[in-house]
Amino acid sequence: MTGLDIAFAAVGTIAVLGAALAVTTRHVVHAALWLVVSLAAVAGCYLVLGAEFVALVQVLVYLGAVVVLVLFALMLTRAPIGPSPDHSTSRAHRLLAAGLGAAVAAALLAVLLPLAGPAIARREADTTVLASDLFQRWVWPFEALSILLLVALVSAFALSRAAAGPDARPAPDDEGGAA
Repeated sequence: MTGLDIAFAAVGTIAVLGAALAVTTRHVVHAALWLVVSLAAVAGCYLVLGAEFVALVQVLVYLGAVVVLVLFALMLTRAPIGPSPDHSTSRAHRLLAAGLGAAVAAALLAVLLPLAGPAIARREADTTVLASDLFQRWVWPFEALSILLLVALVSAFALSRAAAGPDARPAPDDEGGAA
């Protein structure tokens, strides 16, 4: 086992733990921050694998854009910051979700582990091939995703305004002026 293997295992473990904490925490903002940890660790995995360009895109797009969008939507919709009994589920639902997640993870491992054997030929990362695929083959799905995120942001804004009422204005702290 080389140093790169150990580094990949360590960063991968951080990514998995961050993702697990992101979906199990009851605080919405904490979940977003654990998502930051998980996505940063995935970028670290790309760095260990020698894909610096993909790691940079991971940091710019996911850490820089998606997480900021999530936090902005949370602030805009005035979502409860702490745990809310209105948004809690029963223990049976949580156990069912955990079982379903474990089944999906087992199915993915059953498919992906045979691919990780010694028969895989390592391919050198070529930035020109990656750029060609990204900007020719995958440009429309990437643009569709950006439009989807924009629609989600505008919808969150519209829902927050609709819930507040048409003529809702922020109340001043002190109506009488200076104290």
